[in-house]
Amino acid sequence: MESRNNNNNNNNGFVNQSFVGSLNASTISIPGAYKSKDLTNGSMPDPVAPAAGAGAGAADNQPEAEAGGGQQGKQRASWNNDIEFLMSCIALSVGLGNVWRFPFTALENGGGAFVIPYLIVLILVGKPVYYMEMLLGQFSSRGSVKVYDFSPIMRGIGYGQVLATGIVTTYYATLMALTLRYFVDSFYPTLPWSYCRPEWGANCLDSGPQEASLTHAAQDAVRTTSAEFYFTNIILREKASIDDGIGYPSWSLALALAIAWVIIAGIMFKGVKSSGKASYFLALFPYVVMLILLVRALTLPGAFDGVLYFLRPQWHKLLEAQVWYAAVTQVFFSLAICFGNIIMYSSYNRFGQNIYRDANIVTTLDTFTSLLSGVIIFGILGNLAYENNTTDIASVVNGGPGLAFISYPDAIAKFKVLPQLFSVLFFLMLFVLGIGSNVGMASCLTTVIKDQFGHIKNWMIVVAIAVIGYLLGLLYITPGGQFVLNLLDFYGATFVALVLAIFELVAIGWIYGVKRLCRDVQFMLGIKTSLYYRLCWGVITPLLMFTILIYTLVQYEPLKYKDYTYQSGVYVFGWCLSAFGVGQVLFWAIPAVRRQPPNLSLWARIRKAFEPLPNWGPADPGTLKRYQLYVQEGQASAMFQRSSIWHKIYDNIFG
Repeated sequence: MESRNNNNNNNNGFVNQSFVGSLNASTISIPGAYKSKDLTNGSMPDPVAPAAGAGAGAADNQPEAEAGGGQQGKQRASWNNDIEFLMSCIALSVGLGNVWRFPFTALENGGGAFVIPYLIVLILVGKPVYYMEMLLGQFSSRGSVKVYDFSPIMRGIGYGQVLATGIVTTYYATLMALTLRYFVDSFYPTLPWSYCRPEWGANCLDSGPQEASLTHAAQDAVRTTSAEFYFTNIILREKASIDDGIGYPSWSLALALAIAWVIIAGIMFKGVKSSGKASYFLALFPYVVMLILLVRALTLPGAFDGVLYFLRPQWHKLLEAQVWYAAVTQVFFSLAICFGNIIMYSSYNRFGQNIYRDANIVTTLDTFTSLLSGVIIFGILGNLAYENNTTDIASVVNGGPGLAFISYPDAIAKFKVLPQLFSVLFFLMLFVLGIGSNVGMASCLTTVIKDQFGHIKNWMIVVAIAVIGYLLGLLYITPGGQFVLNLLDFYGATFVALVLAIFELVAIGWIYGVKRLCRDVQFMLGIKTSLYYRLCWGVITPLLMFTILIYTLVQYEPLKYKDYTYQSGVYVFGWCLSAFGVGQVLFWAIPAVRRQPPNLSLWARIRKAFEPLPNWGPADPGTLKRYQLYVQEGQASAMFQRSSIWHKIYDNIFG
């Protein structure tokens, strides 16, 4: 999940997440003798995980045959029904990034014109990758690490993504702590951030409703709103620098963080059996609140002007590379592709579930939610500009790290009727959105551990993750916590995820191959893959992601938090962290090569490590046998195809 787009400018974004789902697919249509018989009974079949040297693994002398879908003889957990998968993916995807990040990313990159590159990137990157990851997870019933049994030498991609997801999970929970603190503060008779304290000086401007004679003072750039003072001085107790240390955690935020982790752990306690039930509320409740806020926002004076300001195109922005970069990163992190979360969720599906439909539902709904939140937010900001007698809507809101905790509270404080009610609803919505995303990310970590150590009970893993996540989260709620968050988010999550995404796309599209993936889709769903998906998987999406990586490196400037430049040793630590995350690819490639038959030459062992494991395929033993026979017949029919490099490339995409 919302990792975020860090523009090296200090913005503390959020890793926004993805959602998809499924309804009921009754039967699987497989050509010839491979029609599914008992694959739609609503539960996952027994996984195959032969021990080293056993079964098919022994035939190839590959000790890596242990990397099957789970422990031999044990049934892999599954969703209670298809709808739970849909709701869980919605809760994962629709997060903080949709509600606050998208509207302001659009505002900074051309307003309505930004929607055009955003939709293009969604079609060329978001939808194809989302569908691809769902296919791999459901087809293999493997988590985000063991799914690389299709090419064991690339398994480090999964471990690197787990590292990035773990970092995001720890700081994402602290954002829930901030949200919970604001939620509690919303019950005061007077919103505590709506007025200035004496110690804040004469430069403080009340965020609450003001007399007309005072509203013009809000346009003075020198003055700071009480909402910003409250967030910086009361909530964060933020320091000007961390050269002398980060300080001690806030006891109130430490308590709120504990509550957040207790809720997350409680939802995950029984794995997908419990998180699936909670997903109904986590997915649907935010939409209830958004509809309430939408009605209220559009009935405010000046709201229409705010919506027009949000949607008004600035066509010259389409020629700027930064706009396309922003569109790619927004789609990338909004849908949470290439973080392992989607593979994890779909691995608990029944074989043959109609994920083609699910992927389209998710990506469409994610875009709709972003646009809906933009209308709501700019409706409120339009009213804020109206109340301040200005037509410059950009002047009444602050972007950056405190957007959700400065600009929105400031706008809510100016409501003259029941500001407490709208504050409670808004922060409750943010909290529910964040919890849904956090559950998805933490579940990804749980699945990886459970797949590796199947004898450990699920609740023990959940408790361990919650305790470790809580202790690490204390770093972020110190006076220097936002400095740490900014650093780890870029070097440990954003950059690592971007590089590993390219490795993943190459591994799936060219090492495993688009042709093989389409063959698996044909076997599992009984449908042929369109040219659109083939071109995106094989060419367009990898090239776009590689272009974004090059752009990131070319435009790189030393990371800052606000106006603070980190000490040189901190940058060294940051790049070492990035190297450690990306370096997982090489680290886990070495044992994959060493596990190959020792009688082979080094080059032969390397080549063999790129090949799928003998038990790669569906988890159910009977389905796996039918799949292997299906593959053998396909290989026999392709024996006499031309084998030049150009014909192989053509055949991989169009074959």
